[in-house]
Amino acid sequence: MTLAPEQEAAHGADAAHAASDVFPPFDPTYFPSQLFWLAISFVVLYVALDRFILPKIKTTIEDRRDRIADDLDAAAQAKADAEAAGEAYEKSLAEARSKAHGIAADTRDALDKELAQEAAKVEAELAEKQEAAEASIRAAKDKAFAEVRGIAASATAAAVEALAGVEVSDKDAEKAVDGAMNGA
Repeated sequence: MTLAPEQEAAHGADAAHAASDVFPPFDPTYFPSQLFWLAISFVVLYVALDRFILPKIKTTIEDRRDRIADDLDAAAQAKADAEAAGEAYEKSLAEARSKAHGIAADTRDALDKELAQEAAKVEAELAEKQEAAEASIRAAKDKAFAEVRGIAASATAAAVEALAGVEVSDKDAEKAVDGAMNGA
């Protein structure tokens, strides 16, 4: 079989290379081109990370940090509201008790029977006020925890989607947040 001169030269170079026992990536004759393409690949990867990927990650982390700070502020406000409601309850309870004691001191000798009826009435009112205040405190606390739980679940889903590229359902995010809250 006869080959053209260019083909014979190329075939001769291939045969010479095939005769050497050096693995082609470790052959020093290829180092300059390998280093050139390594540098080009590194620069392209660095620019892609610096311009596109890292700013998105930074923005996601900052948004998450801001959302958590807002959630903590809302929880602190809800706690302050609950404490204020508790203080108002204690104040009204103290006022009602002092009123009941004043009435009892004034009418003890003459109106024992009427005093017993009035005390029962006041205690019933206080019990209702106490139940209402406790229900208000429980509702405020439950609302705060529900909001924090919901926001934490959505933040978790957004973070997983932004960082891992995996879409997480709200139910799975809520399960993860519940597990973290119960485990903590």
